[in-house]
Amino acid sequence: MAATRYRRFLKLCEEWPKDESKKGRDLGAFLRQRVASAFREGENTQISDPEKCDQMYESLARINSNMYKEKFPRAKDTSFTGVTVEECRILLATGNMQHTDEEKKGLWKTLMERFSSKLEDGTPEKAEK
Repeated sequence: MAATRYRRFLKLCEEWPKDESKKGRDLGAFLRQRVASAFREGENTQISDPEKCDQMYESLARINSNMYKEKFPRAKDTSFTGVTVEECRILLATGNMQHTDEEKKGLWKTLMERFSSKLEDGTPEKAEK
């Protein structure tokens, strides 16, 4: 039975889409890593909790098949912000996330410099009008 479970997970990994724009954060890549570590001995792997393994497979299979998207169709292909799926995908790409992190670091550094200069002066800065 372990061989059947292993083959089912392998098939699921093959079908699961890989998003190259999310390097280090891709769910498909994470799934492949988890399956490889859970089935270290391939078809000969001993499953400690077969019921939990089957439940995990069924849950992932439902997500992969878009069961919930089909069962609960959306009226519009946007979020509450009005951003489309494709726009969201672009915004969440690893390159854009790194750029956003750099901007946050810039803001954080700016704030730290501003507040550290106030502490050195010993006088609070007056608000400009």
